[in-house]
Amino acid sequence: MPGLIECVPNFSEGRRPEVVEEIVGAIGQIDGVTVLDHSRDETHNRSVVTFAGNAENVVRAATAGVGRALELIDMEQHVGAHPRIGAVDVIPFVPLGTSRIEECVDLARRFGEQIATRFELPVYLYGEAALRPNRKRLAHVRRGQYEMLREEIATNPDRAPDYGPSKLHARGGAVAVGARKPLIAFNINLRTDDLALAIKIANTIRESSGGMPAVQAMGVLLENPGMPPMAQVSTNLVDWQRTGIATVVREVRRLAREAGTEVDHCELIGLAPTGALLEVAADTLGLTDFSADQALELRLARDR
Repeated sequence: MPGLIECVPNFSEGRRPEVVEEIVGAIGQIDGVTVLDHSRDETHNRSVVTFAGNAENVVRAATAGVGRALELIDMEQHVGAHPRIGAVDVIPFVPLGTSRIEECVDLARRFGEQIATRFELPVYLYGEAALRPNRKRLAHVRRGQYEMLREEIATNPDRAPDYGPSKLHARGGAVAVGARKPLIAFNINLRTDDLALAIKIANTIRESSGGMPAVQAMGVLLENPGMPPMAQVSTNLVDWQRTGIATVVREVRRLAREAGTEVDHCELIGLAPTGALLEVAADTLGLTDFSADQALELRLARDR
């Protein structure tokens, strides 16, 4: 695969499909960019768009998405289960193929400065692009969410943005821009509406609480129209080669059973590396010495 950059912006809108389609359309109309996936969640009131291309075109597409989102989303009206600080909550740049993380760091910093100036938008750099060590973790940047940031951005030096004004955008709030390796967003839904249990399980498995390496997790309650409430353990696997999908699901299933319930089903949000999915197959089937070359289509693609 040649050097490509993937961009995975998260927008604070999941309940108005027409708005999501407008934003996706603005991104997709940029030449040289391929929209690989987009999904929305009503409970989280959030959408995730995945697109890729060369650095220049990805920046153009991301800028178009930001501009449309700022026109269509009003953070003063936003309510949802997922932590957020802005209409375009987070914009990570991810290296694909022969691209390197250092390229994405440089791209994130340049892009962050550009949109801060163009849209008068406070920008916080996170992940590998962070300029302050304590901002490497996205959770720290989003501490207290939009509502707390609105109160502190102008008075607390620790909440001052890296670029842009020390005042939230009137409709769009603020945005976190970063660089990272491929991340797997994976939700595990429990056969119960016990939110406290989902929170307890999330606290047990996430790295920041002493759980599994490279796992971020939180517990939420899904309340979708026409469906019974369901507790969810929402996870981000930031390095699947350290802790993979199968390992996380197995542990959540064990903890759920200890509490007298079961895992109902799981959800993959957006895209995941092929290797991560093949690892699930090998783990589930108990395969030994399994390699990607044993997947027919992958072997054919490699030999072409």
